[in-house]
Amino acid sequence: MDNYNVFPDAAIVSSDGVSEQFSALGVDTFHHACRYVHDLPYGYNSDRDDLFVLFEEKMGSCTTKHAVIATLAGELNLPVEKNIGIYAMTEAMVTGTDAILARYGLPYVPMIHCFLGYGQYRVDLTDGNANGKNRSVTNFLYVEPVIPNISARDEYLKYRQALKEHILKRTELAGVEMKTILHAREEGIALLKSHV
Repeated sequence: MDNYNVFPDAAIVSSDGVSEQFSALGVDTFHHACRYVHDLPYGYNSDRDDLFVLFEEKMGSCTTKHAVIATLAGELNLPVEKNIGIYAMTEAMVTGTDAILARYGLPYVPMIHCFLGYGQYRVDLTDGNANGKNRSVTNFLYVEPVIPNISARDEYLKYRQALKEHILKRTELAGVEMKTILHAREEGIALLKSHV
């Protein structure tokens, strides 16, 4: 992943939306906002669909951190977008995954991770946070740009669609049913949360 310094920068001058939230904190540029959000502790918010929960709880996950910054980019007319990517979660990525893989007979658990895109650059504002992963996610099986504050429901529907149209067609997953992946995913989410 790349550093947020690859993004264009702009002054935060609007008094609407997330711009107003950042201005109230003395955060005056897009890069400063990226640094502020990156430096917030990693944590699962009480309502991931609430765009302002990151400011209230002073922490965020990949979902909420990137939703806020992608929304700010839109307010500042910067061409930075939120993406969801599906990666292969293995023991090397998250300690404890081998037990899930053995239980379901899988080579990996397809999991969603969010990041920001700008041209060919990919930026993860949770890199270096205590996010439950042993290393950064750099390789994806599938990537799709999404609206900044995509709902949990819509993200889940996109995940299922990507499983059906792309992931389950991979050679290493031949014969695996979607319900098997969905059960393994639930356990994968619980495992990640247990490491945060």
